[in-house]
Amino acid sequence: MRKFIVAGNWKMNTTVPEGVELAKAVAKAAAEVPANVELVVAPPFTHLYAVAEALRGSKIALSAQNCADKAKGAYTGEVSVDMLKSVGCEYTILGHSERRQYYGETDAKLVEKVKLALEAGLKVILCVGENLDEREAGKHFDVVKAQTENVLFNFSADDMSRIVIAYEPVWAIGTGKTATAAQAEEIHRCIRSVIEARFGKAVADDLTILYGGSCKPSNAKELFQEPDIDGGLIGGAALKAEDFIGIALSF
Repeated sequence: MRKFIVAGNWKMNTTVPEGVELAKAVAKAAAEVPANVELVVAPPFTHLYAVAEALRGSKIALSAQNCADKAKGAYTGEVSVDMLKSVGCEYTILGHSERRQYYGETDAKLVEKVKLALEAGLKVILCVGENLDEREAGKHFDVVKAQTENVLFNFSADDMSRIVIAYEPVWAIGTGKTATAAQAEEIHRCIRSVIEARFGKAVADDLTILYGGSCKPSNAKELFQEPDIDGGLIGGAALKAEDFIGIALSF
């Protein structure tokens, strides 16, 4: 049965003490969330150990926002999958649009990251999505299909059980434009069809696909009613426990 997930990506926000307080507030309110909805929080690297301690005993999973594409060695400033595992991470986010846009992250590099993460026992939230130029040129399906195939077709059906996909309509983030529930659904459906063509219907049906646009308590219910939208990768709203939990209560 497909898993519903609401994951909070804190990005480069909060100090460690602020992050601990936010984690505690989310954990306290999480009791209201239905048992079939998994909560995930992804604080900055500096916060992971302290947030893991704050979440101890809760049902909230800890995620990193990224990982290195090397296992270990002389790679100053990088953080390995084993380091993430050692502080209690269950997930890592990979291929976020900001990593692709600002840091030149490629599909080839993501293949290496996903491989290392899975080998370490981490689950992966892989982000895909088109920018404004690609959307306006009518290339959105092609772009998302290519990103999905370029990375995930290097893995097995068994590997897919530990991979979540998050669709980010990059064109609708900070542009004043809005992705409707129908626009989000058609891309989610496209992603699921790409996975089905490669791995079969059972794998596609079990795949969790998250919406990574501007998801808030006010629009989450409409989004989550779509058949192929299984939750959200939440940005700004994840920085307020009340909003984050409000989204999780929208199923």
